[in-house]
Amino acid sequence: MSAPSGLVIDIVDLPHAVGATKDVRLRVPAPPGLGTAVIGTPEGSPVAVDATLTVLEDGVLVRATADLHVHGECVRCLQDLDEDRTVRLEELYHLPHGAAAKEDEEDQDVLLLGETTLDLEPALRDALVGDLPFRPLCRPDCRGLCPRCGERLDDLPPGHHHQDRDPRWSALASLLAQTPQDDADSQGRA
Repeated sequence: MSAPSGLVIDIVDLPHAVGATKDVRLRVPAPPGLGTAVIGTPEGSPVAVDATLTVLEDGVLVRATADLHVHGECVRCLQDLDEDRTVRLEELYHLPHGAAAKEDEEDQDVLLLGETTLDLEPALRDALVGDLPFRPLCRPDCRGLCPRCGERLDDLPPGHHHQDRDPRWSALASLLAQTPQDDADSQGRA
């Protein structure tokens, strides 16, 4: 069992009356795996969460914003991408006794309240992944990498190309390499 992240909120002091609220501010290091394989929040980078918990009849509604740093690579040119983002989330954490009925009805993952805690990490992870680009680009018209030399096409001169000759034509290519003097000498010998 992994150690709880810093995104676990103590709800012991949250009144059990419907409509009661609690404001929470967290400043914690990012847990591992917060994002996708291509882009996400680096583990340990700062995450700032401002949340309001509201008690409802069947659970606790969490409305929150999270300010975090995102790092990834452009899928075309592999240039580093770094930006700060604000992610918004709104999730209902169900009381454990009512969750089984909800899970059967909606056939989806249901977030549950612990006895004395509420874990924001799954909700933040879902909100962030939904907010991240599937194929991150440094800019929409990124030209990518040269397939021959691997350099970024945007960093190369406009006419960049490579001389590729099919090796099967190498004998004919040697004829093209002859100078006009070579041609005159060969005609004079004939």
